[in-house]
Amino acid sequence: MAPTPTSLVFKVRRCKPELVAPAKPTPHEFKQLSDIDDQEGLRFQIPMIQFYKYDPLMKGRDPVRVIREALAKTLVFYYPFAGRLREGPGRKLVVECTGEGIIFIEADADVTLEQFGDSLQPPFPCWEELLFDVPGSGGILNCPLLLIQVTRLKCDGFIFALRLNHTMSDAPGVVQFMMAVGEMARGASAPSILPVWQRHLLQARDPPRVTCTHREYDEMVADNIISIPVDDNMAHRTIFFGPTEVSTLRRFMPHHLKQCSTFELLTACIWRCRTIALHTKPHEEVRVLCIVNARAKFDPPLPTGYYGNVFAFSVALTTAGKLCENPLGYAVELVKKAKDNVTEEYMRSVSDLMVIKGRPHFYGVGSYVVSNVARARFGEVDYGWGKSVYGGPAKGEVGAIPGVSCFQIPGKNSKGENGIMVPISLPVQAMERFVKQLDCLLKDQQVTDKKSKFIVSSL
Repeated sequence: MAPTPTSLVFKVRRCKPELVAPAKPTPHEFKQLSDIDDQEGLRFQIPMIQFYKYDPLMKGRDPVRVIREALAKTLVFYYPFAGRLREGPGRKLVVECTGEGIIFIEADADVTLEQFGDSLQPPFPCWEELLFDVPGSGGILNCPLLLIQVTRLKCDGFIFALRLNHTMSDAPGVVQFMMAVGEMARGASAPSILPVWQRHLLQARDPPRVTCTHREYDEMVADNIISIPVDDNMAHRTIFFGPTEVSTLRRFMPHHLKQCSTFELLTACIWRCRTIALHTKPHEEVRVLCIVNARAKFDPPLPTGYYGNVFAFSVALTTAGKLCENPLGYAVELVKKAKDNVTEEYMRSVSDLMVIKGRPHFYGVGSYVVSNVARARFGEVDYGWGKSVYGGPAKGEVGAIPGVSCFQIPGKNSKGENGIMVPISLPVQAMERFVKQLDCLLKDQQVTDKKSKFIVSSL
């Protein structure tokens, strides 16, 4: 569990950003987002990154040119991405399909893929150079909806980096778009899965009615959504959970939880260790918000090709004392119940709540947001050079505030074992306590935290 390497320094030479518009004329029209899409908690930009090796079969082919041309062709089908967001009455977001295009940056870096090391994982060194924030481009309204930078490497590999306005798509949605770009780059005349807009399928009912309990949208006393003491001296680590670590944690589950998912197990483990590390007072309420993909919950199913947001911030909550003094299975059970709460009716109820309550932000105080991209298939996107060496989030966190969220990302360790990478950010002293707690848990040892008066064991 070594700290994430950030010592690598290199220079990136970028060309002037340009707009890539659809290769053919597209309709000028207005398309509403769904009431899941335009909630306050999704009004931010989310970065993704992919690393590709040189392929001798592609000798003479320029990834920048190939991908730029493929994007123009793909935007003919995904033309809302070439438009701009406007805000209407009731803070309703609408895409004006202007055909203006997305931002594209051509770049070269004086570094090889090998120099990034054996185990690629966020946060990546100099990543802001690999996905340049073009001044004035990062707004939610009236700005390009996608920013893409393709950076050639000295080894003839390349890096594809993308920044997405999250209101437009979730992880499966943007991967669908990237897969389409890959198909067009490899010579297809149309994507194998055609995009479907139909955001009305997740609009609020008339009249709207909240039928489920949504503690994730509890009203906050203030606008402050920071739930940890953020200081300038934050520590960053990426923890790798391979087969050994997962089976060790699973051994402590009671019989009825032996079949819990890896996501449930790791989420509970990180949540508990993190709460102890932050010296949270025993009486304080703590929450974990699980981002649950709800695509499989709909009957009839949503159309194949739907690329909007289809997930819930399902919440598990308890007090810090109960979370840390109980066995790990207690936390797993809370996470499992939170996930199981997400049904089609739950999603309808969220849509209705958005309209009734003015599209609130999810509750942030004492919350930790966990997003699982292990099945999102970022690593399978092929622009002609094969699958990526790493494909997934460019940062280890969701949103702009450090330490309040994390991704679970598929990856390999230095031994080549498959597993799940979990990037963590905490204040330095809290990180030391976190590592100690996790090590004890994985070694089945008992540790006493005198300050918070918790006696913590892995059982």
